[in-house]
Amino acid sequence: MSFSLDTPSAQTLKSEAKNLREERARAGRMLTHSAALEEVARAHGYRDWNTARAALPDRVAVPFQVGMRVKGYYLEQPFKGLLLGVQLAHNMQHYTLTVHFDTPVNVTPNFMFAAPRQRVTATVDIRGISPALRGNGAPQMHIMRE
Repeated sequence: MSFSLDTPSAQTLKSEAKNLREERARAGRMLTHSAALEEVARAHGYRDWNTARAALPDRVAVPFQVGMRVKGYYLEQPFKGLLLGVQLAHNMQHYTLTVHFDTPVNVTPNFMFAAPRQRVTATVDIRGISPALRGNGAPQMHIMRE
């Protein structure tokens, strides 16, 4: 069986159930852990927790890993480099990546003044495209496996 990167893991649903229990407790409506698991499973389209647990992977593979060789564009400048850091953002939709470029990249828009950077940190989505855009609409970073 294969899973897409959009497929939640069993661990994700367990975390959602824990958050649901905490929310209900703050509202004065206690909820057992098993009832929270059942409710979260139904919210994701499963008949019950056991069905969800059988269908979902324990953990979902991440698209980026520390030590991975990468290439792409940073501020529209091509680069190749090494991924030094990967952190999943709180929204669980983006990653904060730290990349060490093989060759420094000039981060200024014109070449009359050079500001080379060899290590940068950027936020990208699951496809490796930065949600932050430049003035011309191009993403700040587009990164992929080398």
